[in-house]
Amino acid sequence: MPEGHSVHRIALQFRGNFVGKRVAVTSPQGRFAAEAALIDGRTMADARAVGKQMFLEFDNGLWLRVHLGIYGAWDFAGEITVDDTIRSSGGRMGQTNQRGTVLDSRGEDSIASMGAPRRARLWMSESEKEDDSAFVFPPEPVGAVRARLLTDTAVADLRGPTACQVIDSETAASVIAGLGPDPEVDDGPEVEEAVARALTSKKTPIGLLLMDQSIVSGIGNVYRAELLYRARLNPHTPGNKVPLKTARALWRDWAHLLDIGVRTGQMMTMDDLTPDDWAKAMASREDRHWVYKREGLPCRVCGTHIAMEVMAARKLYWCPYCQA
Repeated sequence: MPEGHSVHRIALQFRGNFVGKRVAVTSPQGRFAAEAALIDGRTMADARAVGKQMFLEFDNGLWLRVHLGIYGAWDFAGEITVDDTIRSSGGRMGQTNQRGTVLDSRGEDSIASMGAPRRARLWMSESEKEDDSAFVFPPEPVGAVRARLLTDTAVADLRGPTACQVIDSETAASVIAGLGPDPEVDDGPEVEEAVARALTSKKTPIGLLLMDQSIVSGIGNVYRAELLYRARLNPHTPGNKVPLKTARALWRDWAHLLDIGVRTGQMMTMDDLTPDDWAKAMASREDRHWVYKREGLPCRVCGTHIAMEVMAARKLYWCPYCQA
């Protein structure tokens, strides 16, 4: 399932290529036809992400809410903005400098230097793939396209979402209010304190609390496993047994990792890598994480085999020694 960084990058794509433009909205599949008609021909006013959900605002006061879920994805084509971080194969990714800024392959900040749109295709979900081969615009819908958003120069096709609905501004505000803080949206010591208090107020295992989108937004299976390992915290620890200091640090680390994910398009969870190791990690997920998907392999720190178990129907990865 796409985690917070992916949804923020998709929102960036919409802000760069759709906001401020009149959009034709259709449902090639047919399942979304009635709701598509409500926003068809309207101008997109805003695009924002909160955790794993995205909200596209139109000039008639209606919003398109999308939750990609496990199978959802967006397919962009036309004159779209594509930054260097999308080209992650072959180790051509940038690296962090001493100040922690993530740079693209030209040594520039990847978000600030997205540049002018160019003719390309871009598939966006948990990962991103680019294809700049020649094609006719707009391309014919491929597969079960739930919703198609089309401008004079760009098209976005949505397939397989868990949620795709048109809602009014009051409903949008209510949905957003029910979501926990998102570091890309919410900031400040009061937010950090509220999240820390929420995480430490229940007996529920911390491994479940971090996945509760009403407590903190955007954390999925990968970031959950990596955050807990980086904190050397046993995922079974009851939330009310986690020190407030540790809970505050979890929020700050989530903000740190999410920022890297939004900038690079990759869930990079290992710090202090050499330039060569950074390039290697960006090219291969196996070199990017401490524990995720490493069950049976030795811990990178202590050598203990990484464990995998099921917690609330989701796979949980952790080190029984480092996180004892």
